[in-house]
Amino acid sequence: MQLYTTSFQAMGCPCELRLFAGSAAVAQDAAAACISEARRFEQKYSRYLDTSVTSLINRSAGVSATPIDPETFSLLQYADVCYEQSQGLFDITSGVLRKVWNKDRQTLPGQAELNEITRLVGWDKVRLSESEFFLPQRGMEIDFGGVVKEYAADAIAMRVRSSGISAALVSLGGDIVTFGAQLAGAAWPVGIVHPTRKSSVIATIYLKDMALATSGGYARYFDLQGKRYSHLINPNTGWPVDSLLSVSVSTEQAVVAGSISSIALLYDRQEALEWLENCGCAYFAIDQDLSCYGNLGG
Repeated sequence: MQLYTTSFQAMGCPCELRLFAGSAAVAQDAAAACISEARRFEQKYSRYLDTSVTSLINRSAGVSATPIDPETFSLLQYADVCYEQSQGLFDITSGVLRKVWNKDRQTLPGQAELNEITRLVGWDKVRLSESEFFLPQRGMEIDFGGVVKEYAADAIAMRVRSSGISAALVSLGGDIVTFGAQLAGAAWPVGIVHPTRKSSVIATIYLKDMALATSGGYARYFDLQGKRYSHLINPNTGWPVDSLLSVSVSTEQAVVAGSISSIALLYDRQEALEWLENCGCAYFAIDQDLSCYGNLGG
């Protein structure tokens, strides 16, 4: 077996496949299938594409229900679970808040502006069945960004496994799924980026038949009136959260790891750490003082 590495762009981020295969041809065929699958997810769910399911749902808000297929229904069902488990903090209708919080903004929003936009947020308002989905108010939107990339990483890893690959690491923008081991049974080392020194690694995680997802407000932010604001927004208040800098979670599925880490960042520091402990998963968290917590890392 030999290691073959393929890098590509999909879903708005750099992606990588590391495949142990018996030949270059097997690795190339598997990589081509994976790239095609990643781009299928992008075409289907990107809010930036007018032809995507997401755009169709959003254009139909307050007008009509949108027909959905079983895959989309599964994603929406999972979003519902995340909403319930997070007490409403993880809400895929909250993406509309980017209309208030974006890099073009020069001043802080007033309460009236926030009240106007937050009325368009609320997963509890939507109507979901196996065959269709409806946003009841004009101006409401959904954004699958909180779940679809991790879901895609899991799906792509399954495709790799069925392609005759003995061991692999799949990374979609840092959402990682591994199966099998490297030569001599070694686990896959994955570096966690330092939240304030981007060229540095603050910890190394070793994965074997596990997934890893990292969420952080340090990579995307807004500078307004001398203060830095995270891109992570509390859907109830409309204000950016000020919590942990970074959370990495390891579980068997990337979509689960991603939602646990994302939900943690929506709580304040102490509640976030309690949430992570109560989830019973392996995690590595970094707070604003660069103190580290958890049972994951080396």
